[in-house]
Amino acid sequence: MKKIIINSDQWQTRVAIVENNEIHNIYFERHLQKSLERAFFKGQIAKVLPGIQTAFVEIGQEKSGFLHISEIDRDLTIERFAKHAQLEDDDQKEPKSSKFNRYQKPDISTLFKEGEPLLVQVCKEPVYEKGAKLTTCFTLPGRFIVLMPNIPKVGISKKIDNLEERTRLKNMVKEGLPEGMGAIIRTCADGAGSKEITKDLAYLVNCWKEVEKKFAQAAIGQKIYEDIDLVLQIVRDHLDDHIESIIVDNEKVQSDIYKFIRSIMPEYSHLVKLYTGSANIFEHFAIEKQIHTALERKVHLKSGGSLIIETTEAMTVIDVNTGKFIGKTNMEETIVKTNLEAVEEIARQLRLRNIGGLIVIDFIDMSVHANKQKVFKALEKVLKEKDKFQSVVLKISEFGLVQMTRKRSGKTLMQQLMHTCTQCHGLGYMKSTQTLAYDIFRHLKQELLRIDKNKKITIQVHSALFNYISSSEYQAVLDLEKTAGVKIMFATNDSLKLGHYMVICNE
Repeated sequence: MKKIIINSDQWQTRVAIVENNEIHNIYFERHLQKSLERAFFKGQIAKVLPGIQTAFVEIGQEKSGFLHISEIDRDLTIERFAKHAQLEDDDQKEPKSSKFNRYQKPDISTLFKEGEPLLVQVCKEPVYEKGAKLTTCFTLPGRFIVLMPNIPKVGISKKIDNLEERTRLKNMVKEGLPEGMGAIIRTCADGAGSKEITKDLAYLVNCWKEVEKKFAQAAIGQKIYEDIDLVLQIVRDHLDDHIESIIVDNEKVQSDIYKFIRSIMPEYSHLVKLYTGSANIFEHFAIEKQIHTALERKVHLKSGGSLIIETTEAMTVIDVNTGKFIGKTNMEETIVKTNLEAVEEIARQLRLRNIGGLIVIDFIDMSVHANKQKVFKALEKVLKEKDKFQSVVLKISEFGLVQMTRKRSGKTLMQQLMHTCTQCHGLGYMKSTQTLAYDIFRHLKQELLRIDKNKKITIQVHSALFNYISSSEYQAVLDLEKTAGVKIMFATNDSLKLGHYMVICNE
């Protein structure tokens, strides 16, 4: 059984999904900085770049959002493209065929012009140097369904596998949907009654009408709609029969959650509990330590094996190692057991670290094809059963590699809690003391030639460099003095960064 643990302070709210005393998901919200994901804005086209089929849209944030042509809904594309074709016909004495070819590949420069207003929704938070990713394929999430107000299609979660139930839910939603709208039926709708579905649908349709009304009145760059607070989002998205309790350390937040649950799923209202212990709630449930562990590149497996997780801007690479696990019978059995254990941990780490995009997993090489299939099927199963985000997994290659993609959602755990090292600038490595000393000698050799001969100079460096130079590079200093014709003395200055130095001429 799972627990939802909520730590709410004046400066930040943290929510953890815990199963068997292990974190499976962790969420953060700074009270001074709200999430942009799923928010609607009245944007303005700032720039159209046909070469990459992208429009940059001003949405009142630090960086403009970007809207790729693949994120523009079909009806808007057809409407704008047909209008452009008509204008071209009007400018010509002999117009082309007035019949619009809807299968013609559109060009984004024919859809938008700089300066025009546009309703957009953020589908991905700003990452690294990129602004927010935008879309006009709008979605409004509810408890049982996700409304698609401008995409007339009804989909259903693959996790609902009963054919009769799928048909029942689809027919029920189609009957209640206004013309031109669509919806995705969520997993938790399995077994829900018509009254619950209808209520959820009516609420979302009203939300969409409010968005349309506000768009007409809003100023450029104004946020006109955002999803409910983080805590309530998580309760809405995760609360089901598998949740044992919702434990919160703040009375007001407890009250808000209780009222929210009473309004949409009263059968679960008894699960909300107030934590009154003296220790921090995350310390009490051993969550704090697990958060720190999730920021490390190495993850230890219970058997003695390990995972090494490295993330770049383009992809994440996960390496599986046997470590201390040597097995009891043969090497192949040891490898398969380690890989299967790694599968469970990899799925947990992807959720916990919120890793998305392209992921490459380097499993330990297995010689038996059936074992490769066993590990592959196990990975597919655990992702389908335990991960709410969509993923696509390719079969294990002959080199033991699995390529997969996982839907991105917001910032990774690393991006939320860490910043780039000011010393190594994200490399993860620094130049050795020896290399830094030699770099300084090379710069000094050029700089000292410009100083009057027979001068006495003091060169200040960090104490770590001073210790190395004074103990190991005495001869190099004498050679510098001889070449430049000056007297050199080194001194420590720990306010300087490693690799930096300061030259002081003495009278």
